[in-house]
Amino acid sequence: MRAVEKAQAMNAQTIVTPAGERLVMLSEADFKLLAEAAEDNADRLAVQEYRRRLAAGEEELVPSEIVDRLLSGESRIRVWREHRGMTAKVLAEEAGIAQPFLSQIETGKREGTVDTLRSLADALGVTIDDLVG
Repeated sequence: MRAVEKAQAMNAQTIVTPAGERLVMLSEADFKLLAEAAEDNADRLAVQEYRRRLAAGEEELVPSEIVDRLLSGESRIRVWREHRGMTAKVLAEEAGIAQPFLSQIETGKREGTVDTLRSLADALGVTIDDLVG
C-alpha cells in the first residue's frame, strides 16, 4: 500500500480548544505515514517541474563523462567549453576577452573577475556557479 493510501486510512481525533481552535491528534505511526505521503508528493512535483523545464529547454542533461571531469577538479571552463564544442578562440571572442587570458584562466595561472566569469558563463550557457562551484 502506498504512503498516500495508508495516510487516508489513518485514525485521527479532533479536539476543540476552549478558544475554539480545532486540533487533530494522530498516532506517531500515522503522523509518520502522513509525512511520508507529503514527501512523496513533493518528490513527484519536483520531477514534474524538472521534466517541464527540460522540455522547455531550461534544463539540460549532462553526460556522466562531463560530470566526472567536473568532479575530478579539471578546469570547469575548459570542460564546459569542450562539451559545447567550442574552441578557445570562439569562447574568448564570445566572452569579449583575449584568448591568452582565457588560456591562463583555464590553466589556473590567473583568476577571472566576476564580470569575466559572467561573460564566460553567458557564452557557455551556464551559470557562474557552474564555473566556480
